[in-house]
This record gives sequence, C-alpha cells and structure tokens, in this order.
Amino acid sequence: AEEAPVGVMRGNFVRERTLTSPLLSPRRYRGLTLVLTFLCYTSYHLSRKPISIVKVRHPDVTPSLSPQSQLHPNCSALGPNPHNDSNSSTWCSWAPFDGDNYKELFGALDNAFLVAYAIGMFISGIFGERLPLRYYLSGGMVLSGLFTALFGLGYFWDIHVLWYFIVMQVCNGLVQTTGWPSVVACVGNWFGKGKRGLIMGIWNSHTSVGNILGSLIAGAWVSSAWGLSFVVPGIIIAVMGIICFFFLVECEWGDPEHSVTPGSVGPQATIFLLKDPEAVTSNEGPLSISGQSSTDRSDSPKEPAEEPEAISFLGALRIPGVVEFSLCLLFAKLVSYTFLYWLPLYIVNVAHFGAKEAGDLSTLFDVGGILGGIFAGLISDYTGGRATTCCVMLVIAAPMVSSMLIVCGALVNGPYALITTAVSADLGTHESLKGNAKALSTVTAIIDGTGSIGAALGPLLAGLISPTGWNNVFYMLIAADVLACLVGPSSAGLVLLPWVFKRSLFAACSPAEGRDGPRETSASIHLAFPSDLLHTRF
Repeated sequence: AEEAPVGVMRGNFVRERTLTSPLLSPRRYRGLTLVLTFLCYTSYHLSRKPISIVKVRHPDVTPSLSPQSQLHPNCSALGPNPHNDSNSSTWCSWAPFDGDNYKELFGALDNAFLVAYAIGMFISGIFGERLPLRYYLSGGMVLSGLFTALFGLGYFWDIHVLWYFIVMQVCNGLVQTTGWPSVVACVGNWFGKGKRGLIMGIWNSHTSVGNILGSLIAGAWVSSAWGLSFVVPGIIIAVMGIICFFFLVECEWGDPEHSVTPGSVGPQATIFLLKDPEAVTSNEGPLSISGQSSTDRSDSPKEPAEEPEAISFLGALRIPGVVEFSLCLLFAKLVSYTFLYWLPLYIVNVAHFGAKEAGDLSTLFDVGGILGGIFAGLISDYTGGRATTCCVMLVIAAPMVSSMLIVCGALVNGPYALITTAVSADLGTHESLKGNAKALSTVTAIIDGTGSIGAALGPLLAGLISPTGWNNVFYMLIAADVLACLVGPSSAGLVLLPWVFKRSLFAACSPAEGRDGPRETSASIHLAFPSDLLHTRF
C-alpha cells in the first residue's frame, strides 16, 4: 500500500495534536497538487532552457548584429590573443565547439536531447502506470537536476570532448520524460472532465513560465561562468523533486468505500485515506489505512476485488482518438518547436533587430501560448468539443504563421496545450476502458512522445530549408499546420475533420440539450474513430 507523503503525515499529526483536525481537508489537497505540479513542470522547462541561452551570443561579447554563440564567440571583438598562438580567431571559444562545424555540433546537442526525449516518452508512460507517481516524478526530477548540473560542471572540470556533452543531453532527455505523464496523471486524478480544459489551460502556462525563468537564471551567469547557467537550474529542479516527494498528494480520496491507487482513480485500490473533517462526525466510523471503516470490516468482511491491470502500449493505442490526436500533436509541436529554436535568429537576420530586441520579441510567442492555452481550454469546456477547438484554431493559425507573433503563438500553442493536457486526461479515462483508469500516463506518453518526434523534426527541417530562404520555412510551417488537421490513418486521410463533423451533427440533432446533458456524457460521439460514424447512434 502506498503511504501518505511524509510532509503531509507530519503536518496532519501536528495539527491533530493541537487542533484535533487535519491540516487540510481532502478537497484542499487538490489545490496543493495543482500548485506543486505546476512548480514541478516549471522547473523541468527551467532546466531545459540553459542550452539555448549558452548557444546564443551575449551582447557584451560581440556587439555586432550577427548572432554568435557564447561557446563560439567572435574572439576578435575581445582584443588580441593572450596566448600568442596561431589560432587567433577561436582562442576564446570552448573546444570542441571552436571549429567551423560548431553549428552542426550545436544541432547534435539539440537533437541528442529531443530524440532521446521522443523515444523515452513512449517508455515512460508504461513505467508511470506501474510505479507510484510521487516516487517516479521526484526521482526523475532529482536525476534531471543531476544531468543538467553535470553538463555545466564540464566548464569547471575543463572537459573538451563532444561525447561527454552528448551523453549528458541523452541522459537528460530520457529522465525528463518522467515529468509530463506524471503531472498530467496527477492533475487528471483530481479534476473531473467538466472543467479540465480551463484548469489545465491555465495550469499549462508552466511551460512558458519555465522558459522565461530559465532564460533569466541562465542569462545571469552566461557571460562570466556559463557552467553555472546549468548548475543552478539543476539544483532548482532537484530541490523541487525533494519537495515533491514530501508533499505531493497524487490522488483524490474521501470515499470510505473506495480508495485510490497511484496514477488512478478507480476502486479497490490501496493508498492511504485521510478523512474529511466534515465526515468525522458522521456515522461512517473510523477509517483504517485501507480505506474501510472498522465497523465494515468486522460486520461484513469482503473479498478485495482484483485491481485492474495497467493498460499495455497497444491497448492504449486502441483507445478511440489516441492515434488521431497523436498525429495532430506531431505537426502542432513541429511548428511550436521550430519557433522556439529559430524565431530569434529569424528576427535578427530578416528584421535586422539586435539580439536583445529579438529575444524580447520572441517571448511574445510564449505570451500568446499562455493566452491560447487558457482560451482553448475555456472554449472546449463550454462546447464539449476538444477536436473542434483544435481544428478551428489550427486552420486559423496557418495564415497567421508569417504575421502576428502573439496571435500565432495563441493559435499554435492553444491546440498544443489542449491536446497534451485535457485531451490526454480525457482519453486516459475514456469509457472504452470500462472503469480501468490506469491508462493516464501511458496515453499521455504516447501522445506527447509522438508530438516530440515533430519537435525534433521541426528545427531540423528549418535548418535544412532556411538557406533557400525564410519564406520557404514559413511555407513548411503553414503546411504542417494544415497537415495537423488533415493527415491521419483513415482511408479518407482525415483526422480531426470527421470528429468535428460528428460533433456538429450531434449538436444539431439535440439542440435542446445543454452541455451538461447527453452532449457532455456521450463521449463516444466525439471520441470514436471516423469509420464508426455510420454506426453511431445520435
């Protein structure tokens, strides 16, 4: 049986000894879980940001408009070579990034992380369903802090071999996959489907918050000792992992006849139960660790029901909607990560802004991402149509890609945020599972893992296409946005459009029903495969 977090047990013990009531009622742990998971994943993104900061030039090093790397700066701007050797043009660069192929080496660092992350994500969800989420998440955060700090320690240990930095990136990419399936499963366990879109849209701003904080923290040391740009974020995520271990309450409880397993909200499980203070005075009797009252156990002993097994990888793929939304996220994430890695460079080269102005402008895309995630969640909660919301926003995003940054960020990252949060949580508790709720982590991992393939391909394609002209890069991004709506496994080659059609048709057939009526409960209407359209009963 899973025990309560040590911090929660200690807090409740002190509270009960002094005020005869728990420190927090069970329903208030929902807010604690939301805040903790927000801070946890903020620290994940915070620890990913230093590599992009260290690669970009610092204005104190090279004041020219041409973007330079802190690892490969323009040494002529710093004066004569103090070492008096023949290699005067790269004397201040950090080997092995001092050669003419330094851009390829930077690309290798990026792809080492992204490819490892994409591959590891498919495996991570399987472990997340079978291990206590609190242990899995906190362990992954501590290991992420370790590998992030080890990358920065290469500066202090005077390491100049490429394989060391590649290995640190690969290891970091693998252990960072523990984060997303775990935090989505925790939040999905606490919040029902009715408000998931809005709550997770607000909660999903941790990505942009982490990017902003990571830029500020890494930028504080990038020009003096770039190793600290990695060590400090590594310490932060490791400390957050320890806090998570002591205080994260991963599941909801309170029903005396049902308890909860790690990563699920199903019955007949074995996790600690803390009683709501309002229920203490009721006739339910004292609770034991297993969640049954002592009266129930003595009067009518029951055989414990067999706990449902965690879903397999192929079983998760059979859940209606998982494949479709995974492919949609692949192209949406391709666009989002291309902007993440290439937008500052585009602004410098095309708009002829300085590096600081380019960095400030590129953050507008993150601002739009926050607003878009909240807006998409709110609309999808109100209409009940996750697919419709994603499709409409992606269609509008295509012509906006080459114009307004805030609007584009909202329309691209809105569906991205919705699919990786509310949609993943909905599909992980889909009615086809027949009560087996142990699928949240696996479904989330499949969807985000597929999206991460797009995240790796986007910057790579942009690097190959950009020499032919930036207009061609934007044509590629527009095509990816359109493909996010159209490409898929069905015979007609459509993913989300059949879902949008079915959703709209069902709404037209039942105009008198509110969103809390059959429209909300008939998940099979908008979570069925396109081929099931003729077999759907309206």
